[in-house]
Parts: sequence; C-alpha cells; structure tokens
Amino acid sequence: MNELLKVDHLTVDFSTDQGTVHAVRDVSFCVYPQEVLGIVGESGSGKSQTMYSVMGLLADNGKITAEDILFDGKKIHESAFKNHTEYEKTMQHIRGNDMAMIFQDPMTFLNPVLKIGTQLIEPLQNHTKMSKKECEQKAIDLMRQVGIPSPEKRMNQYPYEFSGGMRQRIIIAMALACNPKLIIADEPTTALDVTIQAQVLELIQDMKEKLGSSVIMITHDLGVVASLCNRIAIMYGGKIVEIGTDKEIFYEPKHPYTQGLLNCINNPEDDDKDLQPIPGSPPDLLNPPKGCPFVDRCEKAMRICKEQMPSATAFSKTHECACWLNELKKREGKK
Repeated sequence: MNELLKVDHLTVDFSTDQGTVHAVRDVSFCVYPQEVLGIVGESGSGKSQTMYSVMGLLADNGKITAEDILFDGKKIHESAFKNHTEYEKTMQHIRGNDMAMIFQDPMTFLNPVLKIGTQLIEPLQNHTKMSKKECEQKAIDLMRQVGIPSPEKRMNQYPYEFSGGMRQRIIIAMALACNPKLIIADEPTTALDVTIQAQVLELIQDMKEKLGSSVIMITHDLGVVASLCNRIAIMYGGKIVEIGTDKEIFYEPKHPYTQGLLNCINNPEDDDKDLQPIPGSPPDLLNPPKGCPFVDRCEKAMRICKEQMPSATAFSKTHECACWLNELKKREGKK
C-alpha cells in the first residue's frame, strides 16, 4: 500500500537567545490511507513541532532539514520548490483542503471578534467554487454533523458564547470542511473534561470513517490512542524511540520509556497495581544527549547508551525500537 504521508529524516531546530533548540532529531515515519497513527510523548518531546513542520506552520525562528517529505506522492519539502513563495502558495492550497489540523486550544485558534459562521465559511470560500449561499448552507450542515444544536442560530454567535466542548466541535467542523485526506489532531481533548473528551474522540472517529480520511493523533495520553489508533509512535527527546501497532505497543513494548509510560496508566481492573512514575526530567534539547535521549532516566542504562544513539531494531514488519538493550540482544543472537 502506498503511503499518504512519508517523512524521511526530519530535523527541526529553533534559534533562541539561549542557543539552538534541537526540537526534532532525525525523525522518519509514514501514514497510510485511512489509518490512524498516534504520536505519543510528554511535553517537549517534539511531537507537535514534527507536524507543524510538515504543514509549513513553524515559527519564523524554526529551521527544517529533511531528506524528503511526501504527501499523496508529491514533494512538499521547501527545498523541492524554486523559492519560498512557490512553496507557501502550494502549502496554502494543501492546508485546509487536503490536510487539516484540529488545534489543541480552540479559544486561541478562533478569532474572538468574528462570528462562528464567518470563520466556518472561510475555508470553503478559499478552497471550493461554491457560492456564498452554498458555503453558508455547508457550514450549517457541518455544525449539525458535529453535534451542535440550532446551527442556524449559532452561525451568528461569537466564540465566547460557546462552551469549551462546543468550541472544539467548531474546530473539528472547520478541519473537515473540505473533506481532507489527512486530519492532524493536536492534543484535541487536553482542555476538556473526561465526558466531553470521550465525545470528541468518538466524533473524530465517526468523521474519519465517513470521509475515509487518515488521522494523526498527537497526545501525551496512551489511554486516548488505545481506543482510536492502528499504529503508535512513541517520541522522546525529539526522537521516535519506538513505533508499532497498537497491540505491539501495549502488549509487547520494547523501549524502557514505553514500558515506563504503560506503568503510569491506572488500571481499574487491577486494584493491587501501584502506579510507577518515571523518575527524573526530560532532556534539555539545547544540549541533547549524545546517545539515547532516555539515558539519564533509564534504570537499564549502560555505558554505550551515553555514548551512541542506537539504530532501530526491527521485531516485525510493523514494530521497531531504538534501544541498545534490543540491539545488543540481536547481535548476540546472530553469533
């Protein structure tokens, strides 16, 4: 099966007054048609910046280098274009049309002085040939699809008149307006209570099935990806340390960080299980470790872990892990 999105050896750096932040370090992954890929990691792991770079939404102080970024078979890395103007023109067409993002904080994303209807209509006017009246009707239909009552009335209201859950539904409606091939959901449930979280995740799943879209779910919560994702990539310190199917990650985790994340999950069926938080703090990406990014927090760390980053060890066609424990076991098995 051909990939819808393929990212090869992506690196993202940010210039700051303190120095260069190495936010994403040599990351490679792909997303297949109608697949849901979860990208999991704690704050500062690089998961959001990875996808912002793919969409061309990095801050001005960000710099991208990559061997290649392909979307639907076409190169979308800036170096593949004659100049920045041509690149930006192409990405403006792709964003909101073929590739859309559901942002973490709808109140930050929505314009507080524009009516919701105006903001919903904008992507339709930019990316379709529909008349204004057709765009208005489409916006009403979208609001109805995402479960917003009285959409005709709500079209004339402002963001502050909506609850947090309803604002997130508006963001989802805007993302789905042009039937995108890829939906990127950046921590879409972080600011919501548990009941609303479940409703939003169910809505994303329903819309994905109706449109036949692929989804990238960015989150720090393994519980979110458990019910939604086909494959899961674990990010730490700007790197993907493990990637596999949902079953491989949850039942056969190989990286100590993945194992640590799973030990932090509360299991209501096991009252005797104690939660085991991961000691220590994430690495400083101004001065990232030379070797494995998890070395200072890993109970199984060896000398080589500090000195050299391990290559990915394959356990199946879908399961890879970058850890010296697995690399050395593989070498010993060949002897």
